[in-house]
Amino acid sequence: MQKRFNEKSLVAFILSAALVLVLAGCGSNNTNGNNGDTGTAASPAASPQAASSQTADTGKTITDTDGRQVTIPSQINTIADAWPAHNEVVTILGAGGKIVSTISTPKSVPWLYKVNPQMKNAVTAFTKSEAQMEEVLKNKPDIAFASTGSPLIQPLENAGIPTVTLNFTNFDEMKECFRLTGDILGEDARTRADSFISYLDGKLEQITAVTSKIPESDKPKVLHIQSLSPLQVDGKDTMIQNWIEVAGGVNAAQEISGNMKPVSLEQIVAWNPDYIMIGSGLTDTDHIMDDPAWKTLNAVKNGHVYNNPSGAFLWDRYGAEAALQIQWAAKTLHPDLFPDLNIVQETVSFYKQFLNYDLTNDEAQLIIDSKPPVE
Repeated sequence: MQKRFNEKSLVAFILSAALVLVLAGCGSNNTNGNNGDTGTAASPAASPQAASSQTADTGKTITDTDGRQVTIPSQINTIADAWPAHNEVVTILGAGGKIVSTISTPKSVPWLYKVNPQMKNAVTAFTKSEAQMEEVLKNKPDIAFASTGSPLIQPLENAGIPTVTLNFTNFDEMKECFRLTGDILGEDARTRADSFISYLDGKLEQITAVTSKIPESDKPKVLHIQSLSPLQVDGKDTMIQNWIEVAGGVNAAQEISGNMKPVSLEQIVAWNPDYIMIGSGLTDTDHIMDDPAWKTLNAVKNGHVYNNPSGAFLWDRYGAEAALQIQWAAKTLHPDLFPDLNIVQETVSFYKQFLNYDLTNDEAQLIIDSKPPVE
């Protein structure tokens, strides 16, 4: 009886041990199977990495000048820039080599292509009214910039390219344009934007400290002509009036509002400006000085007709070199009040600091004379 019991006990023990081993093996297989079914989400260490990657790819949302909410990528390697003035802003902020599609050409802004030769790799895919979207898409821009109200905004957005609109009509808005662009392009660009803004603020303060003391009756009337055929001038509520006033002048055309407004010669004669500034890129001072119809003007009689400087962008319009324009205009209108202001040296210094280009004095003089670089 005892022997049968021992045999039964031994068989039961063996069966129990075998069952334990089988169950252990099944448990191990089930664990592996659960990982396979749920993927990396089942791994506590993998989940944060996946979430972080997703956040980075999503980027961030900014508010552009038009008040539009635009989601931009966190990493910007390629840029389409359809605003002529902004190509220089991007270059100043250290991202000029990222421009792959542009509205600029070597003919329109030869100095920009001189100081930023990487612009030669960019395709001119925009005009003021049209975009060659096939060319734009070939270069796969991560972001696009356009001026407020541009007809290029819609086709860029329709192509799925995050498009930021920008604009400025005075120096405060210019500073905001630099801040927003710097915030979009990253930490290094933000630092560069702050540096430019500090420079601009310093020059504005330096000049207005002098010109603000000039009696209103002693301020010369300044007419800015953007086109002679047809005859067009710039009035109030413009960047042009802003720099004229900073430089210690009065806009002769301030009774009209806006840029490039058509006027008659009779109207200009009635205004009788003391100084005439011919818009950047135009070279018609000789025409005005020699034309009998203009010779009754104080500006012509006193030889105060000037071509406006033009560099990597036009100094007198809506670009970064308005920081140089206020200095040139102040020196031109009031040379006795700014005896130590050397525009050639200021231009050389500006290009070195903000465009990382070593201008010679002769090159700086070409820019001041609104002439292209010598090839």
